[in-house]
Amino acid sequence: MAPRLLSCFGRRGTGTTASAPEDGSSDHHQQQQAVVPPGPVLVELFSSQGCGASPEADAVAARLAQESGAGEVVVLGFHVDYWDYRGWKDPFATSAWTVRQKAYVEALRLDTLLTPQAVVQGRAHCVGTEQEALALAVRDATRYPAPAMKVTFQRPNPTTLQASFTGTLRSKVEGPGGASVLVALYESGLVTDCGRGENKGKSLLNDHVVRRLEKVAALREGAAAKKTVSGSVQFTLWDGFRATKCGIVLFVQNAALQVLGVQHFDLPDNV
Repeated sequence: MAPRLLSCFGRRGTGTTASAPEDGSSDHHQQQQAVVPPGPVLVELFSSQGCGASPEADAVAARLAQESGAGEVVVLGFHVDYWDYRGWKDPFATSAWTVRQKAYVEALRLDTLLTPQAVVQGRAHCVGTEQEALALAVRDATRYPAPAMKVTFQRPNPTTLQASFTGTLRSKVEGPGGASVLVALYESGLVTDCGRGENKGKSLLNDHVVRRLEKVAALREGAAAKKTVSGSVQFTLWDGFRATKCGIVLFVQNAALQVLGVQHFDLPDNV
């Protein structure tokens, strides 16, 4: 039986306690009441159906999402395309996700791309199959309050989903260069019979596969936590789209690719 991934996950930096002030003033209590709890940690898994090690990493990420509890961890799977030449073309891979992974190689000052790779909060990384290393990265991750955004959905036409957001950041934009509010539309429960490549003959299960990624808004450097943000995005839908298999993740990411807040949304069944 695989070990429970969260057995060594902590709430490092979030579980501190404070003593009441000796003068008995209520100000201290009111300030504590106003503290916003930390939101989820974002784990991005870069993988490929053409890579022999990726199915194990997919399973690790799926258990991580299932066992985290109360939205402690949000997983997004980005399928890269540089394995396609090995004989199996990943149907969910795109060059855009390869470009995204290369940006992390530069931001994290790594020597090269690797697959499967897990990036945690845009600040740390490990091989996607290394359960203990991933658990430690999540435990040690800098956590931010989840943005307080509300969303409404519309279908302007049968092949388009429009999502409109409004709300507050709940975290100040840190670092030079400002930040972006990004929204990922992902799909789970994808089963592919792999006919070629390193996973030939296997039936592959993929969850949290990012199908679309759009920018909702650009934020200036130092934008306040109470800043109100509004914006809309349109996702072009694919054949076989089913809302019950999909979800949306909104996250704030600064110019250094560090994640400053994550919020998850379920899609209504009738969208």
